[in-house]
Amino acid sequence: MTEKKILNVLKGKQESPLPIWLMRQAGRYLPEYRALRSEKGGFLELVHDSEAAAEVTLQPIKRFGFDGIILFSDILVIPHALGQDLWFVAGEGPRLAPKLSEAQLSDLKPDLSRLDDIYQTVRLVKSKMPENATFMGFAGSPWTIATYMVNGQGSKDQNETRRYAYHDPKNFQILIDTIIAITIDYLSAQIEAGVDAVQLFDSWAGSLSPAQFDDWVIAPNKAIVDGLKKRYPETPIIGFPKGAGGKLIKYARQVGADAIGIDESVDPHWADQNLPKNMPVQGNLDPLALVAGGDALENSVKNIKDAFQDRPHIFNLGHGIVPDTPIVHVEKLITLIRN
Repeated sequence: MTEKKILNVLKGKQESPLPIWLMRQAGRYLPEYRALRSEKGGFLELVHDSEAAAEVTLQPIKRFGFDGIILFSDILVIPHALGQDLWFVAGEGPRLAPKLSEAQLSDLKPDLSRLDDIYQTVRLVKSKMPENATFMGFAGSPWTIATYMVNGQGSKDQNETRRYAYHDPKNFQILIDTIIAITIDYLSAQIEAGVDAVQLFDSWAGSLSPAQFDDWVIAPNKAIVDGLKKRYPETPIIGFPKGAGGKLIKYARQVGADAIGIDESVDPHWADQNLPKNMPVQGNLDPLALVAGGDALENSVKNIKDAFQDRPHIFNLGHGIVPDTPIVHVEKLITLIRN
């Protein structure tokens, strides 16, 4: 049977050379992606065209031979399925309406069929992918999804949603519980369709106070992990609470994820010393070090590899690859990891 190195690491085995994949590896830095997106007319159109989305998902592994594949989709398909309108404004990002700071969750009319295209993408990728690659599905974590649903778009400090959570914790808990339930079903359907592992992206976890972090990051992610483990105990789950800083320790100990993703702001040596012994880690190269290349890239890679040399480790970025990343730098990174 062909070995899947990332899957091995997620189950606690150290691999040499390290397995590697990159968050947002299917994206705008690739000319083949830009060409297909231009043909399809826009990001959301691409996500819901299963044949095209499968092709995008596979583009990075065809070009670079990464050890992992990440489903091409978006975290905001969940609020779309819950009944909010979703569109993308060029140069500004996603928009959702009605925003829940001005409307009630009960006003929305869920349409779970909006997720069917995503499951079809998974099935198509599964039928075409290399046997040695680990296929990862994903979803946004409840706090991060809620920030978009309440505010109607992204923000720098999530001020509107944090205020909402303080002023109306009862209704905010209902929103979080709703997101938890649909996320468990959504990830379960991805697993049924063929993914090997899943990742929970809590992109805005770093904006919360310790008490809110417990309520809106740790508790909801634990509920999702517990729900998935009851259904699929053998499927690994990666938790990625971006910006958690020192709260990363509590997250790692209490959420129950099989592995922890670490962003670029975390000292990897500190992480190795403070995270649970032998817990698999993923990360955490600064995406801008990859853009810079040269000594900045080589020194960063060496530091991360040295820090995690005694625990299971998947090499990755600390966040998504940025659009102006030179392809030759990605090729250099792969050489540094594998040689």
